[in-house]
Amino acid sequence: QAGLGRRTFLNTLCERAVIASPDAPNPETANVADPMKFDTYEVAMEEEGTRISLTVIDTPGFGDGLDNTSCFKQLQDYIEAQFDEVLVEESRVKRNRRYRDHRIHVLVYFIAPTGHSLRELDIELIRRLGEYVNIIPVIGRADSFTVEELDAFRANVMRDIVYYKLPVYNFCWDETDSEALVENREIMDHIPFSVVTCDEVFDNEYGSVRIRRYPWGTIEIDDEAQCDFALLRYILLNSHIADLINYTEDMLYENYRTRKLEVGGYGENEEEEDDDEEEQALGAASKKQE
Repeated sequence: QAGLGRRTFLNTLCERAVIASPDAPNPETANVADPMKFDTYEVAMEEEGTRISLTVIDTPGFGDGLDNTSCFKQLQDYIEAQFDEVLVEESRVKRNRRYRDHRIHVLVYFIAPTGHSLRELDIELIRRLGEYVNIIPVIGRADSFTVEELDAFRANVMRDIVYYKLPVYNFCWDETDSEALVENREIMDHIPFSVVTCDEVFDNEYGSVRIRRYPWGTIEIDDEAQCDFALLRYILLNSHIADLINYTEDMLYENYRTRKLEVGGYGENEEEEDDDEEEQALGAASKKQE
């Protein structure tokens, strides 16, 4: 949704201008919501010696209209289309060695800092997409709150997640690694993550720091005592890359694949139909020979 700091977050996350600043809106059409669209950005990065090829899909226009029903369907259809591509590729006798997997591994969902709880829009999106993609909820513009207000709002959001049984990403899904489980339980205490971002970098006696300035003071966004941006960036680009990919492939995709095959969308049923057609063709050929 517009106005939650999505563009600045992506640019700060990637440490470069991935999304350019938008043009000034036309005053005559500023009250008309643009339809949702999918903007794709390819970013090559290196984190602690590891090369990362990151595909960022931005969805400007989501949640800006009075009726956002079509947005939910567009998002679901888009994610399912990536699953279907993999399903088709798996069913090929001769697979494409250059095939590139486009499945979505994480959805960073920005929650508006209303100060109350989740909106109907938030609940419906998480409920509909949680079975297709790893959803990590974050509080956009968390600097809108005092420390006490932020804690209260975070508690209200978590209460709604539990009450409505919303399928947000569970960092503790793999319980086989006891050491990682302890770390992941600590991470779960930060959900939803509070995010503050900025484009400005300042040099001081300790080096370069990213600071957001206000009339009343500053926030150093990489200081985990002030916001969760540094922790979230570490999760997305370092510590949990493999976990997010594995959960997508082993759980979300496999569940989708099972449902698809059960209704005869792909795979075994189509192979049986092909076998039947082949037998009929062979039968017809035998009759001609007779």
